[in-house]
Amino acid sequence: MRERRHRLAHEAARLIAESGIRDYHQAKLKAAERLGIFDDASLPRNREIEDALREYQRLFQREHLGGLRQRREAALRALEFFREFEPRLIGPVLDGTADARSPVALHLYSDDPEAVPMFLEHHRIPAEARDRRLRLDRERSEDFPVWVFSAEELTFDLTVLPLDVLRQAPLSNVDEKPMRRATASQLRQLLADEEISEFERG
Repeated sequence: MRERRHRLAHEAARLIAESGIRDYHQAKLKAAERLGIFDDASLPRNREIEDALREYQRLFQREHLGGLRQRREAALRALEFFREFEPRLIGPVLDGTADARSPVALHLYSDDPEAVPMFLEHHRIPAEARDRRLRLDRERSEDFPVWVFSAEELTFDLTVLPLDVLRQAPLSNVDEKPMRRATASQLRQLLADEEISEFERG
């Protein structure tokens, strides 16, 4: 069974990397269908697929590392630009699985629903309004405003949350644990650590 889970995780990771599927559950089911494995017990956890995706990108998509660094550096500039909204970087750009289709995703915090659109308007940044349902905990889900815009040839995706959500992150779709988030100083440290490890690898 462990071998089947391993094969499924790697096939799902390949599908995500090559076809741009971002829904882990969908990738898992498609991988199971391709490999002819239909027992639920063999289905890997999302975290196993994420680990396999990182490995796949490292082995077969080396060019993704340059794009990842570009997105992280752009994310750092965005975190500094939106600093009055206590911004946090989330998603594939933070966890290292971003590809050419991945937006730079930030959480911004404000109790004034007009504050972020007014800020964007003030800086003449045309943005598209959307909304997104997030799970705050195991019992509560809510819809939150999202603003999407392009800059530096990248897409930026801003979810605006009330200040009290700053204490605990919404739950991740990957493992249903609080989302990993990074402040500007944490991201700056991550970039510095990466530079050191790249230098050491030669």
